[in-house]
Amino acid sequence: MTVKAQRSTGNVFRDLGFSPEEAVSLRIRADLMVRVRQFIQGRKLTQSAAAKVFGVTQPRISDLVRGRIDLFSIDTLIDMLARAGLRVRVTVQRERAKPKRRQAA
Repeated sequence: MTVKAQRSTGNVFRDLGFSPEEAVSLRIRADLMVRVRQFIQGRKLTQSAAAKVFGVTQPRISDLVRGRIDLFSIDTLIDMLARAGLRVRVTVQRERAKPKRRQAA
C-alpha cells in the first residue's frame, strides 16, 4: 500500500479543505480556546468556578472544554479572556510569499 504525503499549508483547517478565510478564523478561534483551557487547567478550576471567572454558564465551559469550536466566536473568546484579566493582542502582518518550486530541467 502506498501512502501519498502532501506538504502542509501551515494551517490544519486549510489542509482539511476549508476556504482560506474560514481556515484563518478557525485557527484564531482554536488558539484562543487553547488559551482559555490553559487558564482553567493552570488554576485547577472546576467548570463551575471557570464559568464565574469568564462570566458565562457552566454548560458554555463544558462546550469549550469539549472543543466545540463551532459554538464560539472570536469576540466571545476575547471577551472571556478579558474577564479573566488576560490581555489579547492582535498582530496583523502580510502573508509571506511562498518559495517558488524549482522545476526539473
